[in-house]
This record gives sequence, structure tokens and C-alpha cells, in this order.
Amino acid sequence: MSSSGAGSNGRAAALSARGSRIAGGARGLLDKGFDLYIADPFDRDRNPRGILNLGTSENKLCYDLIQERLTRPDMNYLEPHLLQYSDTQGIESFREEIAKFLTEYAKAPKALNPEHIVVMSGCCAVFATLSTVLCDPGDGYLIPTPYYGGINSKTWLYGGIQPVHVPLFSEVTDEESHPFQLTVEKLEAALQRAKEQGIRVRALILINPHNPLGDIYPAQLLKECLEFAHRYQLHVIIDEIYMLSVYDDTTFTSVLSLDCLPDPERTHFMWGFSKDFGMCGIRVGVLYTRSHEIRKAVNKLAVFHGCPGPVQYVLSQFLSDRDWLDNVYFPTNKKRLREAQNILVNGLTKIGIPVLKSSGGLYVWADFRKFLKSQTFEAEMELWWKFIDEKLLISPGKAFCCYEPGWFRMVFSDSVDKIYLGIQRLEQMLQTETAEPVANKTSAVEDELSNSEDETSVNHANTPLDEVSEAYSDMKKIVVY
Repeated sequence: MSSSGAGSNGRAAALSARGSRIAGGARGLLDKGFDLYIADPFDRDRNPRGILNLGTSENKLCYDLIQERLTRPDMNYLEPHLLQYSDTQGIESFREEIAKFLTEYAKAPKALNPEHIVVMSGCCAVFATLSTVLCDPGDGYLIPTPYYGGINSKTWLYGGIQPVHVPLFSEVTDEESHPFQLTVEKLEAALQRAKEQGIRVRALILINPHNPLGDIYPAQLLKECLEFAHRYQLHVIIDEIYMLSVYDDTTFTSVLSLDCLPDPERTHFMWGFSKDFGMCGIRVGVLYTRSHEIRKAVNKLAVFHGCPGPVQYVLSQFLSDRDWLDNVYFPTNKKRLREAQNILVNGLTKIGIPVLKSSGGLYVWADFRKFLKSQTFEAEMELWWKFIDEKLLISPGKAFCCYEPGWFRMVFSDSVDKIYLGIQRLEQMLQTETAEPVANKTSAVEDELSNSEDETSVNHANTPLDEVSEAYSDMKKIVVY
């Protein structure tokens, strides 16, 4: 036997069947795109022809505020207990601060209980542990598509459970008011299909504000979804990680704000510091569940997903500074998000790319269907690779399990010069793909579903967002869904 053969067999023998399944799992498109970016990242000075990342959902708009707050003297604190083993559920004082924070900002009708909170190393850990204790291998969970595709791996790696799609489409029917609209009837239909296929559905997952659509569930729809789940004894996992990243006047309704839940023991809330506070690297996620048995089971797994004591202390101080949050961070963050979103949407409109009207999150859902060579996901992947060849990373609809090829998610929560550079690279690539001017190409659905919003058309390369708002005088109408 050759040495290479022995090595190969040895590696195979080293893994269990479960280990082989995990190691052999395909990486998602979002992960593949991020790997390409990491290997060749754009830098204005050191690598100006590197890949510009408008694909990864990170809020980079308020680093200056976060840095200033995290370097104040009250953050410089260390006691022995912060370096010792602590409650796997999270340090009690941290959970108390989270409970007070969520009570206020999620508008809970009464004070939330810190004992109902579990703190883990990011919402990925929350998804992985919660899905594992709620479902058996082979079980399914309902989830409207498109949706953040990373959920698939988080629920599959530990729990071995599968998504049951509730397909949403851009075409507006007589019973609907906007594209990609979720209805209880669509949930019912998907649940029935799963039963016919022999899949036991155990849960419904909702993302609010939505990723990648950027819309917000009305309170009435949220209640109808909870009633639907209650009828079929389904758990509801509601991911509200963009809860405080709403940048227009749309009213956001947190599930924590509802006075009377149809099934409180099966309703589970998730939130974290990654998006609303631009701290993806901190890795802190929060689960709020009233079920004692579920918390007990989750805590057994939380020992593998704990947060460092010093991090919990720093974030406790951070959350407790209501004056800074209310008067500095939140108003500035909302203003910068709104301005950045306006700049990206305006730039996309100029080159003939419609977007879905959005209210929350860090991204827009853009319609590139007219640039596909055919209405297939193969054509979508071909276009995606051409974007990457042009050194621009955005996220294709296939990564979000979208049932219509040609939709892409583009992140706007970055500096103005990077947004403009992204639009420039996009326009250069698209103009080489078509013989007629890109801006003159319009689709029938664009004409039919268009709305108008005030936008500005000015050149802001290398301009801070706060200065951009001062130039918002030359207004023009743009097309959005």
C-alpha cells in the first residue's frame, strides 16, 4: 500500500460518520464569497484593485462612536471573578442589564425576566443550540424564502434538521399589496406539502426586520403567524438581530412587545450585538425564552458557546449608558444608515437597477434579472462571477434560497467612497455586458411596481456621511418597488 493511500484511509478512518457528514458539507455561497474577499481584500492604499465587499452584512458606519465609547475609563475594569468560571447562562449582572435594555427598546409591556435570558457567542450559536433541542434529525422548520442562507448550516450541523421553504415571489397577486409578501395561506400550503412528503415540521423561523428583503412585518401579520404556529403546536423562533437598524418611519413591532402571546412557551426571541451595534467580532448573541425546559437543555450546550467575562462586563456598561445611546449612538446610526441607503439606491437607479423598498437592515434587495442571459440560476451564478472578476462582492439570490434568479443583496452600511466605487465597478461590468445603454433598459415589472422616494444626485466620493446630508438639495425621483 502506498503512503498516500495510507494517509487517505487514515484521514477517513479518523472521522465518525457524523464527522464525515460535517466535513463533507458544502460551504454556502456567502461563505465562498467571503473567502474570496479575505484572500484579496480591497484597501484604498495597499490594494486598490482588491475585492470590494458589499456582500457581507456588517455595520461599519459608526466605528468612530463605538471606539470612543469603548475606550472610556469606565470600560477599563478587571476583577478576579471576570476571569473565573461563571454561569453558563451568562453572568447575572449582564443578563439583568440585557433584560432592562430589551424591556425598554423592544417596548415590552412589562419588565423582562433576566432568568429567561441565555447569553451565547453569537446568534449562530443560538440557532445551533435552539434548533438542536427543539428538533430531532430529519425534522423540518418552516421558513419564508428568500432568507439568510447561513441559517441552513447553523441548524444542520448540530441538529441535522432541514428547511421547509415557504416560497415568496416578486409578482404581486390580487390578494397582495407588495412583492415577496408573506401570508398565513402560504404558511399553510408549505406545511401541507411537508406533511405529504413525510417531513415532521417542528418550528417556524421568522426574521424581522427581514434579511435580505429589508422589510418589516406588520404587527397584524406577526400575530397571525403566531396564531398559525399555535394551531399546529409549532415553536416560533424570531430573529430580531436588526431590531434597532430601522432607518425610516416604519413602525417596528418586536415579538417582545406583544401583550398576549398565543403560545409563550413555544415563542423564542433572538437578538445580538453584531448588527445594531456594528460588533460582529464581539460574538455575543441573546436568547429569550420563557420555557424552563428549553432553557435547561440550551444551557447544557451553552457551555460550548460561552462569552468571556470581561466582554460581558464591557457590554453591560455599554447597554447601561442610556444617555449616550439615546442622544448620540441611535440617532446618529439611524441618520447614517438612511443616508447610505439613499446613496446606494440612487446610484443603482441611475444605472437602471430597481430595488425593493426597504425599511430596516443594512442592505437592499436589487433586481438584476434583465441582465441575465437566461432566467436561470446558472445565469445568475455566471453574473455573480463576473461581478467578482470586476472585484466586487455582492450576494446572489441563490445564497438566500430565492426562487427567482436575478436578485442580489447589496450592503450599504459602509463609507461613501466605497459605495460609489461599488457602483462604478458595477456599471463598468454591466456596460460591457449589453450593447444598449444600461440606464435605458427598463423591465415591465419595474414600470408596473414603481414607487417614488426623494433622493439626491451628487458626487460624494471620499465624503463623510454626515457631510453628505448637507448636500441633499438637488432632489430627483427614483424607481423602487
